Amino acid sequence: MKALITGGAGFIGSHLSERLLQCGHEVGIIDNLSTGSIDNVLHLKSKPGFSYVIDTIDNESLLAEWIDRCDVVFHLAAAVGVKLIVERPVHTIETNVHGTEVVLKHANKKKKLVVLASTSEVYGKSTDVPFREGADLVLGATVKHRWAYACSKLLDEFLALAYWKERKLPVVIARLFNTVGPRQTGQYGMVLPTFVRQALSGQPITVFGDGRQSRSFTYVGDVVDALIGLTQEPKAVGEVFNIGNTTEVTIGELAERVKTLTGSDSVIQYVPYDQAYEAGFEDMPRRVPDISKINALIGFQPKLELDDIIRSVIEFARSN
Repeated sequence: MKALITGGAGFIGSHLSERLLQCGHEVGIIDNLSTGSIDNVLHLKSKPGFSYVIDTIDNESLLAEWIDRCDVVFHLAAAVGVKLIVERPVHTIETNVHGTEVVLKHANKKKKLVVLASTSEVYGKSTDVPFREGADLVLGATVKHRWAYACSKLLDEFLALAYWKERKLPVVIARLFNTVGPRQTGQYGMVLPTFVRQALSGQPITVFGDGRQSRSFTYVGDVVDALIGLTQEPKAVGEVFNIGNTTEVTIGELAERVKTLTGSDSVIQYVPYDQAYEAGFEDMPRRVPDISKINALIGFQPKLELDDIIRSVIEFARSN
């Protein structure tokens, strides 16, 4: 197939490009490099079937042309990272909502399949763990900018599913849970690459809050396999799927594991949320997916466990 990836020079997009090419598909990417990096795809430039353009998806004439040439659109372009979301809420909302709007509008003209990357953030403050796709979602107050990201991605989901219901545009929603691996940057608040960088440089490993908040980390290779698998199954259209790992770890425990696996002498330093982000910052206490739906449809099961994931990130950081 011919795939278009918006945000294709980003962390997940570059790995998805790589895997699609390995499977014999053609890949085109659009990225404005606001959070992605051309370094992520330099090794792909000479590959047969790979093409790219450095531009924004707001360039609708360009986007329409590229969508017209593809069979499936993986829409990954979005504002990412808690730090960026807190500091630039206007950018977050406009990028996520308008970007998805133009992708769906132009994909609808030729009824091209759209795989929309959403996020586990949409579950918000729900305590109904593990999170199930059909469960109620609980967001915080609008004065807490932290929830702007979750709300904007929820609007993306509503819009995509509305296009399917009303206009029969084939869409698939993928809610990603803390995807990690080589090439991920800690620049925008991503926790694992930040911990690894701090440990390797002998700096304090900074844990925000009390460290008891838990996450479920998924290797990027497992995630891209799931994304591709969903495009091969017609029954996925019009549905929402969690993509994640069911193994849960607290952020405090993650810091200890990184320290051990790097052999670092760094101290683990706890930083209150008010100092790390902003006064009154709220966090999700747990993020654990129920993946029974995607497992039943395409047999998805994460392969790489947490310590192996951490080792891959350490190896990448040392080599770079």
